[in-house]
Amino acid sequence: MKWSEVIMVRSTGSNTAALKSSLQELMGDVHEDDASEDIRIYHREKIDTDFCIILSHAGETVLGEGSPLGLRLAAALKAFGLVNHSVWIEMK
Repeated sequence: MKWSEVIMVRSTGSNTAALKSSLQELMGDVHEDDASEDIRIYHREKIDTDFCIILSHAGETVLGEGSPLGLRLAAALKAFGLVNHSVWIEMK
């Protein structure tokens, strides 16, 4: 079964540069620690303060509240603004 976590962040605007830097650093750390997950970062067109991280998973177990990695990322990003963390299951 394939499932994904979507972590959306809306920064306050004054800390957008710091958020971008932290996102790049976090993703570097994540890729070193856990290469088994596909991780992608997006920014919203025309809105510099909105970012989205998508973690893709494959496996029989879906963690309804999110993976340990997703929960850690969401918690770390709360310092930069509003965070929405949700879990999605692929339809068949």
